[in-house]
Amino acid sequence: MSGARVLVVDDDVAILRSVQRGLEGAGFEVSGLPAAKEIESTIAAWRPDVLLLDLVLPDGDGADICRAVRKTSSVPIIVLSAVSDDDRKVEALNNGADDYVVKPFSMPELRARIGAAIRRSAGQSSTILEAGDVTLDLLSRKVAVGDTTIHLTPTEYELLRLLMTHPGRVFTQRHLLSTVWGPEWQDESHILRTFVHQLRGKLHAVEPHAAAMIVNDPGVGYRLEPPLPERPDN
Repeated sequence: MSGARVLVVDDDVAILRSVQRGLEGAGFEVSGLPAAKEIESTIAAWRPDVLLLDLVLPDGDGADICRAVRKTSSVPIIVLSAVSDDDRKVEALNNGADDYVVKPFSMPELRARIGAAIRRSAGQSSTILEAGDVTLDLLSRKVAVGDTTIHLTPTEYELLRLLMTHPGRVFTQRHLLSTVWGPEWQDESHILRTFVHQLRGKLHAVEPHAAAMIVNDPGVGYRLEPPLPERPDN
């Protein structure tokens, strides 16, 4: 992801400078803004690959900004949040944010989230989805953990397919229910918990690490977090 453009919007000057230094040191091209008023014009002129957006700005609310940006741009939006209220996070995700990172955060985590957002936006052209030891064939609908095929119900398959198509992305419970089950099911969170439990169980029976990739963000939703690639020994 070296060379990718990242627009950082945060009114905390110390955080803004720290993020800029950390990302530029990793090879990213970074531009920073302390307020919301120039976001849309900067996106149009500079065309960043990712927008890092503070949830609370002096001249704008993060959810409102996400909604405004989505009218003209598909740039991945990662919310930087010091807000502990899960409802605010869900609101931002439902209004167009792709992910959120809770402050304080580590630079390796932030870089990993940025990389995942860029990979998602680049699209998935292959008919084979992979995450860790799990592979999913979109044509045959075959799912395997390592060399072992696992048998999923149609609903379990659709849930796993959605999560694997967008690894690292946080899906709200309402979005998952509406997409997999239908709009009339979007408030039935107990149904989602049951199917996630079943899906994890089938993955765990073959490889516990595979089940652990399905991560619950309490009060918000779920994401599939593949393991980071191992670094070669020096």
